[in-house]
Amino acid sequence: MNLVAAFSQSYFFALSFGRLHVLSGLTLAAILALLAQFHVEAETSSAKGFLLVANKGDHTLGIIDPESCRQVATIEEDGITGHEVAASVDGRRAFVPIYGNSGVGHAGTDGRLMRVIDLEQRKIVGTVDFGKGVRPHCAVVNPKTGLLYITTELDNSVTVIDPQTLKIIGTIPTSQPEAHMLAVTRDGRRGYTANVGPGTVSALDLEAKKVIAVIPISATTQRISLSVDDRWVFTSDQTKPQLAVIDTASNKVKGWVAMSGTGYGTAPTPNGRWLVVALPGVNKVAAVDLDSMKVAHEIDVPKAPQEVLVRPDGAVAYVSCDASKQVAVIDLQNWKVDKLIDAGPGADGLAWAVR
Repeated sequence: MNLVAAFSQSYFFALSFGRLHVLSGLTLAAILALLAQFHVEAETSSAKGFLLVANKGDHTLGIIDPESCRQVATIEEDGITGHEVAASVDGRRAFVPIYGNSGVGHAGTDGRLMRVIDLEQRKIVGTVDFGKGVRPHCAVVNPKTGLLYITTELDNSVTVIDPQTLKIIGTIPTSQPEAHMLAVTRDGRRGYTANVGPGTVSALDLEAKKVIAVIPISATTQRISLSVDDRWVFTSDQTKPQLAVIDTASNKVKGWVAMSGTGYGTAPTPNGRWLVVALPGVNKVAAVDLDSMKVAHEIDVPKAPQEVLVRPDGAVAYVSCDASKQVAVIDLQNWKVDKLIDAGPGADGLAWAVR
């Protein structure tokens, strides 16, 4: 809005949180002060929620209050064990796939369940049984349809679940084993899986339920995320300290970002400027400038950083640190660790549940 023009007309309209305010005869200073107040209210509103963390070591889902920076509750998963978590759109429930007792590609038990946890009652209120051991791992809610997608590794697929009925309503092949992590575009039409053992990424048409392309990355790859404009897919080469940048228009690797250590979890900032990358081998977090595609900042964090979640207001990034039983809170204005939150052993998957 052009504030000078609005002031010269002695009135303007401001829309905030669904209320229309008609403002007349105000000074420019008053208008600016009101806009600043609206900005603060919007930032505060977008920060309201709970941080969820999958504590692999004690098989619990942790609930963290971001205001007090304390883990205020843990819920037993009744299974070994959840690695990842997703929150329902309304923030009332959490979905925790029960993967098994090993890491991807290693011998161990093959999970076949997903637990549904009521975050207010703080207990399991539902279970999805996949019918056989499929190692369900990463849960993602489609931002447009609200459907729930779960990577089901041993079936080389992504399973589609109705989150209301908890019924399996379809599967999407990945054509690759060890489809470990999934990212979904903001229009809900495309999905990308990081296939660990083959070192590939599968590009999926979620509506047609088919593979569009298989993109070679390296001998092994891990984790995956999308830029906020859905132009780029990012996944971490596990054989070299570099990050693959995939062009979603061509479904080909466009370039590489050199890192000081092997990357793992990644997450973009809401303004589209930065990609925050966990570097577990060197106990750091890197900030990649997406304009230059180069690392601009590095921050020391506790041992074995795993997953990154940027809070919806873009003010901080949360980084789960597996070996330290902590979640690091990174201030994205000064690129420093602001706080350390005690979580559970094996802290890994993160999700944001709105309030």
